[in-house]
Amino acid sequence: MLSSSSSSSPPPHLLRLLFLSLVLCSFHVSFASSSQSVGLGYRLVSIQEAPNGGLIGHLQVKGTTSTYGPDIPHLQLYVKLETPDRLRVHITDAAKQRWEVPYNLLPREQPPLLKNTIGGASTPPKTQEYAGPNLIFSCTSDPFGFAIKRRSDGEVLFNSTSNKDDPFGDLVFKDQYLEISTRLPKSASLYGLGENTQPGGIKLQPNDPYTLYTTDISAINLNIDLYGSHPVYMDLRNKGGVGSAHGVLLLNSNGMDIVYRGGSLTYKAIGGVFDFYFFGGTRPLDVVNQYTSFVGRPAPMPYWALGFHQCRWGYPNISYVEGVVENYKKARIPLDVIWNDDDHMDAAKDFTLDPINYPHDKVVAFLDKIHSRGMKYIVLIDPGINVNSTYATYNRAMSSDVFIKYEGEPFLAQVWPGPVYFPDFLNPKTVQWWVDEIQRFHKLVPVDGLWIDMNEVSNFCTGKCEMPKGNLCPDPKSKEPWLCCLSCTNITKTRWDEPPYKINASGIQAPIGYKTIATSAVHYNGVLEYDAHSLFGFSQTIATHKALLGLEGKRPFILTRSTYVGSGAYAAHWTGDNKGTWEDLRYSISTILNFGIFGVPMVGSDICGFYPAPTEELCNRWIELGAFYPFSRDHANFASPRQELYVWDSVATSARNALGLRYRLLPYLYTLNYDAHVTGAPIARPLFFTFPNMERVYNMSTQFLLGERVMVSPVLTQGATSVKALFPKGTWYNLFDMTKAVRVTEGDGQYVVLDAPLNEINVHVCEGAILPMQRGGYTSAEARKTPFTLVVAFPMGASEAEARGSVFVDEDERPVMRVEDGYATRVEFYAKVSAKTVTVMSEVEAGKYSLEEGMVIEKVCVLGLEGSVAGEVVIEVDGMPYSGDVSSVHVSGGSSSTSLEGLEGGGKMKAVVVEVAGLNIPLGKKFVLSWKLGVTN
Repeated sequence: MLSSSSSSSPPPHLLRLLFLSLVLCSFHVSFASSSQSVGLGYRLVSIQEAPNGGLIGHLQVKGTTSTYGPDIPHLQLYVKLETPDRLRVHITDAAKQRWEVPYNLLPREQPPLLKNTIGGASTPPKTQEYAGPNLIFSCTSDPFGFAIKRRSDGEVLFNSTSNKDDPFGDLVFKDQYLEISTRLPKSASLYGLGENTQPGGIKLQPNDPYTLYTTDISAINLNIDLYGSHPVYMDLRNKGGVGSAHGVLLLNSNGMDIVYRGGSLTYKAIGGVFDFYFFGGTRPLDVVNQYTSFVGRPAPMPYWALGFHQCRWGYPNISYVEGVVENYKKARIPLDVIWNDDDHMDAAKDFTLDPINYPHDKVVAFLDKIHSRGMKYIVLIDPGINVNSTYATYNRAMSSDVFIKYEGEPFLAQVWPGPVYFPDFLNPKTVQWWVDEIQRFHKLVPVDGLWIDMNEVSNFCTGKCEMPKGNLCPDPKSKEPWLCCLSCTNITKTRWDEPPYKINASGIQAPIGYKTIATSAVHYNGVLEYDAHSLFGFSQTIATHKALLGLEGKRPFILTRSTYVGSGAYAAHWTGDNKGTWEDLRYSISTILNFGIFGVPMVGSDICGFYPAPTEELCNRWIELGAFYPFSRDHANFASPRQELYVWDSVATSARNALGLRYRLLPYLYTLNYDAHVTGAPIARPLFFTFPNMERVYNMSTQFLLGERVMVSPVLTQGATSVKALFPKGTWYNLFDMTKAVRVTEGDGQYVVLDAPLNEINVHVCEGAILPMQRGGYTSAEARKTPFTLVVAFPMGASEAEARGSVFVDEDERPVMRVEDGYATRVEFYAKVSAKTVTVMSEVEAGKYSLEEGMVIEKVCVLGLEGSVAGEVVIEVDGMPYSGDVSSVHVSGGSSSTSLEGLEGGGKMKAVVVEVAGLNIPLGKKFVLSWKLGVTN
C-alpha cells in the first residue's frame, strides 16, 4: 500500500525528489574524501589458532582521531573457513560485546568469546596466510589489511590493504562509524547492494549512491534506499573470455553507505561489526547456491502462488470483490488469487472485518465459493496496532507487554488506523502474541496467505508524539489520513538519534528516525532501534511464517515489503509502489533480477503500475512482461482508475495470450520453484547466469531468463511493434509458435529484430532444453490436472545433439518440499539424436505420488530435427513394451520447414517439428521413446 496518496497534496516521498539533485552533488563530494582523516588504521599484534580450527587475532589501533567519535583501541579478528567455498572474517571490539544481527534470527556459528582475544601469541610476521581448498585468507600486519584469494585461478576477490594513492584508507572502527574498503579491477561487474531502483540497469554503476537502510519511499525514486537492506554483492569478472563470479556479504544491519568507485568499494556503517562472508563461486549459480546455503534456502511456494493474482487498494465491499472474480471468469483470463488491501478492515485495524462492507457471513460465503474453484484469498495486515481500548488485539498486546518502548512507554506513532504502537518482534512474547492473533483471525476468516506491508517500519509522524488535545486523530473528515495528526517533537538529544556520521538516508541525508520509529527507542533486552531498524520486516516475516505454519500444517505464503538477508527463506516480495510509466516497466526487470541474487526468487512488480493511471498500450505491454514475473500480480492505488486486465479488450487479449503460456508453463515454473528451494537458483535470472563468458550480456537489463534456457524479450518502448533482442549462440524456438526460430552461429551472440504486435511478447526456448508443459487452464488447480507435453529442443538441423530437463510435482501445500515417495515425484528427462535415431527417455525418483495422482504424458514435441519419422515409434515403459492403446498414438510433422525469425534474409531452414501424440505414459514410470529419422523433402 502507498504510504502517502497521490491526490491533492504531494506525498512525502515525491517531495523528497525536489531536493535530490542538489543533495547528490554534496553526496559525491563527501564520499570522495579519504578515510585518512577519519582513522589511522590498526596493526596486528598477535594471531593464533582458534579452538574450532580458525584463526583469532588481536588488532591494536595505530593512532586516534576524533572524527565521528573515538577509535576503539583493541579489536578481535576471527577468520574461519566454514565450508570449502565460504570463508568468514569477523572483526569486533575485543573488550566489549557489540550489536550483531541476532543469532536466533539468522542462525550461524558464534565467534570465540572475547575474553580469549587480547594477547596470547608472539608478534606475528609481516604477512599471514590461512589456506583452504578453494579460498585463501592472507593479511599484512602493519597496517593491518587482508585479502581473499581463490586458489583455482589465483584471483584476488577482496583486498582491504590501501596504498597512499588510493581513494580510500585503512580500517576504521569507532562506536558509530566503521569503514573498510576493497580494491577492485575496473573490469569487474558488480550486482546487488539493494534494495533500490537502478535506472542504469542491473549492473552497479560507479559513483551512483548505494545506501542501505529500510525506508518507506516509493520505488519511483531512483538510487535511493528503499524497503529492504541487502548488503551483499556478486562480482563477475572475465579474463580471456572466461567469466568467473564470487559473492561478498557484510552481515550488518546498521545503516550504511557503500561507495563504489569502479576501482574500489568502501563500506561506511554507523554501527555493528564487520562480519564478512566470502563465497568462492565460480559460476553465478554457484554463488547464489553458496549464499543461500548460509542465509537460508528460498521458501517453497504453493503451486497456486505461481498463478495470476489480482489486487487493488479500493475495493469498497465484498460484492465488488466478487464481481472482479466473475469478470475475470467472463473474460476467460486466468486468475488464481484475489486480494484485499486494507479495505476489508474495520477502520484499518488488523485482524478485523468491516461489519458493513465486509460482513463476516458474506466474506465466508465468498471464500467458500472461490475455494470450491481452487482459488485463494489473501489480505493485508500492517504492523501498527491501533491504540484503542475497545480493540481486543490491542488489549491483549498491552497485557502481554509486546510493544517497542521509548522512555519506558510504548512508542506512539501513526499509520492508517491513526495512533498505533509497534510490536517488538525481537521479543519472544511478541511472537507468541502475533501467532495467537493470526490464529484467531484465521478462525474468523480462513485466508490462504498474508501480506505484511509498511514494515520498514513506516510512520506518518516523526519524533516523540502524544495524543493531541481537543482534536480527533485521525479526523474522520480528512481526505489525507497520511498527514500526521499527533502532537510531536523532534528527538535530537541522543547520539542514536543524531549520529556523528550521516548516511545518505532517503537520498537527502535525512535523519534516520524520520517517518519511522525513533532510533533511540528500545526493543527487547535493551536493543536499540538504531541497531535493529532494518530487521523489523525480517523479524515480522519470521513470526508470521511461524503463525501460518501452525494453522493447518499447510505451506505458508507471505508477501512482505521490507526484506533483509535471509527473508527469502520465509516470504515472497513485491517491489513496492511503482508508477504506471514506461520507465517503471523497464526498471522492474533489474529489481526483480537483483532479488534473485538476494535469495528472494519469488518476486514481482505491480503490473500496470500502482499509480497513476497507465495507458492502455502500457498495460498491454506490462501484462505481457508481468505474466513472466515469478510473482505475477496486478495491483493499483484507490486514486487510479480501474485497471483489471479485463477493463480494456486489447489488454484482455494480451492477458489471455501471455498468461495462457504462463499457465501452460506452470510445471516448469514450479520445478524452478523446487530448484530455488534446493539450490537457491533464481526463477528469473540475468542472461549471464547461463552465459557467464559472454561479456555483452553483463548489463543486459531488458531481457531475462526463466530458469536456464527460456528467454523473455519484452517490448519496453511506447509505440514499438518490434523488439531488438540479443540472442546468445544457438537455436532459440518461439514458444508461441514452435515452427519459428532464431538461429545464431556467432559465439558472442547477435541482435535480432523480432516482430512484436501489440498483443504479443517474444518468449523463446534455447536448444538443449526439455520443457515440461501442460494444457493450461483458468486456475492452476485446473491446469495441473491436465496431461503433460514434453518440448524437446535440439539445435536446428543437428544430426548429433542432446537435451535434458526435469519436472518436480508434489502435494503442494505440504510445508516440506522434497522428493519423498508418496508425496512428491521428480523426473529427469533426456533426449538425443544420433546415427539417424531420436531417443527421448526418463529417469524417475519416487514415482508413487504422480502415479496415484494419475499424471500422464500425452505428447512429445521434438524441435529442430533434420527429418521426419521413418517407420514406427518404439515405446517402452519400465523396460516393457508400451501397454497403452497403440492405435491412438499418432505422429505429425515433417512436411514443413522451420521459419527463421528476424535475421537478415529470413527464410526457412530444413528442420522440422515432430509431434508424437496420443500417448498415455505415466509420469511416474521410466520410459523410452525412439524412432528412426526419415528424409524430408
